[in-house]
Formats: sequence, structure tokens, C-alpha cells
Amino acid sequence: MKVNFYKPNHPVLEKYIEGYYFIAKDDSNATLNYITFPDNYFIISACENVLFFRDQNKVEISASNEENIFIDFVSRCNSPVEIRYKQPINEITVYFKPLGIYHFFSSVESRFLKQEIISSDCKEVMKTILTKQDRKNQTDMLEKYWLSKYQEKNLSTIQSIVNDLYSDLKIEEIAEKHTISRQYVNKLCTKFLGKSASEFRKIQRFRNSVSLNKSVKNLTELSYENLFYDQSHFIKNFKNLTKIQPHKFFENVNTEDKNLWFFI
Repeated sequence: MKVNFYKPNHPVLEKYIEGYYFIAKDDSNATLNYITFPDNYFIISACENVLFFRDQNKVEISASNEENIFIDFVSRCNSPVEIRYKQPINEITVYFKPLGIYHFFSSVESRFLKQEIISSDCKEVMKTILTKQDRKNQTDMLEKYWLSKYQEKNLSTIQSIVNDLYSDLKIEEIAEKHTISRQYVNKLCTKFLGKSASEFRKIQRFRNSVSLNKSVKNLTELSYENLFYDQSHFIKNFKNLTKIQPHKFFENVNTEDKNLWFFI
């Protein structure tokens, strides 16, 4: 199977959607296996004619004899997951930036998004897109659909907190800055991000370390660049999210790929 990645063309979509990819059947009938690592995206996948099995750390996708469109929604990925395609299939997967998905659905809490996605017209639109053969036609239809769903929302408070989580401010300092308690910071993060403030930050620092790996000299430098107290703290957090030591991860994962959510 072939995997093709795209960045949104429209500036509105570019603001809220990190990117999307297509998986398409090819003549080789090759299968595809990969491991996906923790991220802070909200992810919608649409698969055509499949049987879908999810365990705690494994997803298996196989071809179905019955026609169907399966919609999968992931709002919290905090550990490695093995993705195994047992037969070639057609798929579209869209990655929304933190808070981005709320500008396309009416829900204002992460726990209500899945039901709204399933009950919306998303399935029918994805089904139509997946039947098209021309990739440009598919991407045009996909972006047109998301633009039709777009609704600007005022998420300034939680957006400011998210911006602060990217900084070197402690969570207590973020709470003080916004004149709220640390508990309320976590309540807002759980409501909108599907995870606590500390978990969001830990995952973001992991992602940053992957991005910076090729431009720093060693793990000590990588630790300080990502605001960890020391190298041991960095290694502990990194191993907690990937289940392997950092040096082993960087030996085996292609961090040159710009699509950092997808490590083959």
C-alpha cells in the first residue's frame, strides 16, 4: 500500500489542521505495518470496507467482504501503538492541531466529539471521497468539506494556556498568570485536550526532542533544549512514552520524516 501525506492548501485549514494522509491499494498488494508514538493531535480516520480490531497497544485492520465505511476517532495517544494492515485498503486520516477540531464541530468537550463525528455527515462524505480515483480530486473534496464545516470559536483562554504549555512556565505559574488554580488548569486541559496539562506538556516535549535530534550534539543538550531538569529526567520521560531508551529510538526511527506522527 502507498501512503501519501499532504499539508492543507487553504490558509484557514492550515491554521487548524496539521495534515492528512491517504493510504491506497496498489498493484503489489503489499501490507503495511508501523508504530505510532504519543502525540497531542485529534485524529479522524475513515477506512473503506474493513474489519477493525483495537487492543490496548495494537490496531489490526483487515479487508471486509461487506461494503462499509469505518470512522475511527482518537483523542488521546499517550503510548506507542502498533498499526498492522493485514490486507491492502483505502483510508483517509486527518490530524487536527490542539483545539483545532473544535472549529469544525459544535462540541466544546473532547468526550462529546466522538459521538458527534459518528452522527455527522462525515461518514458519507469520506465514503464519496474514497471512491474517487484522482488524488487532486480527493484532496479538493476533502478540503472543501472541512471548509464547509468551519465555524470560528472563541477559545482564547484555553488557547493561551496551550501556548503557555509550550513555554518554560511551570504549571503553577500558568495557573497564577490566568488567576485560576492548578486544578482548574487541569480541568480545562482535560475538557478540551483530553489529557492533563502535565501529560500534554510531556508529550509535546517528546515531540520537540524528536524534531531537534538531528540539530543537537547529545542527549544532555537535547534534555536542556526541551526544558528537562537533567538527562536522567529526559530519559525517564522519553522511555515512559516510547517504552525504549532514547538512543535506541533514534537508531531505529526515521526522524528525518517531516510527518512526525507517523514513524514507520
